[in-house]
Amino acid sequence: MGCVTITLEYLQRSSLNIAITEMTRFHSKDSKIDANTCPFVRNNTTIIQYPGEFDWNEETQGLILSSYFWGYVINHLPGGLLAEKWGVKSVLGLSIFISSSATLTTPIVSRTFGSWGLICLRILVGLAQGPIYPSLTVLMSNWSSSNERGRLGAIIFTGAYLGNFLSMAISGLIISYLGWTGVFYIFGGIGIVWLIIWMTIYHNTPLEHPYIKEDERNHITTTSGKTCYKDLPPTPWIPILTSVPVWGLTISLVGHSWSVLTINTDLPKYLKNILHISVKANGIISGLPHIGMWFFSIFSGWLIDLMIVKFRWGTSLVRKLCITVASVGPAIGIIAASYSGCDKTLATVFFVFGMTMMGSYIPGSKAITLDNSTNYAGIVTALVGTIGAISGIVTPYLIGVLTPNSTLLEWRLVFWISFAVLLGSNTAFLFMGTASAQWWNDPDQVRNYFKGKKKIDKKDTS
Repeated sequence: MGCVTITLEYLQRSSLNIAITEMTRFHSKDSKIDANTCPFVRNNTTIIQYPGEFDWNEETQGLILSSYFWGYVINHLPGGLLAEKWGVKSVLGLSIFISSSATLTTPIVSRTFGSWGLICLRILVGLAQGPIYPSLTVLMSNWSSSNERGRLGAIIFTGAYLGNFLSMAISGLIISYLGWTGVFYIFGGIGIVWLIIWMTIYHNTPLEHPYIKEDERNHITTTSGKTCYKDLPPTPWIPILTSVPVWGLTISLVGHSWSVLTINTDLPKYLKNILHISVKANGIISGLPHIGMWFFSIFSGWLIDLMIVKFRWGTSLVRKLCITVASVGPAIGIIAASYSGCDKTLATVFFVFGMTMMGSYIPGSKAITLDNSTNYAGIVTALVGTIGAISGIVTPYLIGVLTPNSTLLEWRLVFWISFAVLLGSNTAFLFMGTASAQWWNDPDQVRNYFKGKKKIDKKDTS
């Protein structure tokens, strides 16, 4: 249920990335011949123009693509708190409803209110989808035992990769037959259907599920390490906010998000404007890195559980190894792709290889969140994701500013920046991150913390 939900959310989230290449007109600002520009047609000019319904320049497109994350950042933490308090079923049900409705109305809003109308609508989609990751982390903390987190985390959260792949691959086909509006009508409609299924089938915890076997219910509840929300003391905000492992994971997510968003949000533009690939091929090629990430993430989730349970490798070592592979692989892949010039096949191979390696990030990072804290997993995920999602605000707009003419040299600079962010953030995580349970996850220690604080406050007052 978690996997399909996040797949759907990413279908709606990423649908604009391919559609915007057909919605807008593109023309180079620079009329000079650029030796680094890939040939489109064999003539003596490098001025290229694509037809489109909207005359939005690269900077405006960057604003539109980044606006989703404005809402996403705002609602990430409140969404995590609500998921802990109200339950995942209600929070994600509302998320699916708003996101699907906004997706269905995208063509009407774009044509009626232009770029600013679309920006406001994408902010609304971001607000609706802000609770996704913290809610699914709560789902995982309710339904997983400690030695299954790598596999179950991979199954749930790789729905994002699957959603990105399907969005890219299917969008190209839909647009080629139905036009760009068809993407939003189809993905929005699927969301409404899924909402009905979600509200009918999903249950928040094993204790609430009417059909689960008693031995399975007991196994999950006794091995998850989860304390009932009603029995938890107040949230220890200061210890969480000053936790070095939490900040290490946050920095790691910034690097991961930066790279993923560079590929997910702007790879379709690179393929069209630099390599001049058709919309059908664009969708398939843009989707290949995500299907590679999906397969590798599932494999990594199985492998790290095996390494920990059977071979007795240290949990922190295994988690850090996964996240390092997910940083070094993409860093090498995207740089190699940018130096493959106009060779479409070679560029595709490097993009797919690099981003496939990023698949090991999910079982590493999502499991380590629960390793640090099962009781406050939703809140920690929300805090980490809020800061990490800032990449989504910065990256699309920065790329629009850095690539006004969409030349190969401009895009190469974009990829070098991603290279530096990936390796720098991973280095910080290696020093700061750990898979050890943090003291503030223990309800008794948190109660003692608050008691001690009250005593100090009284002493200071007197």
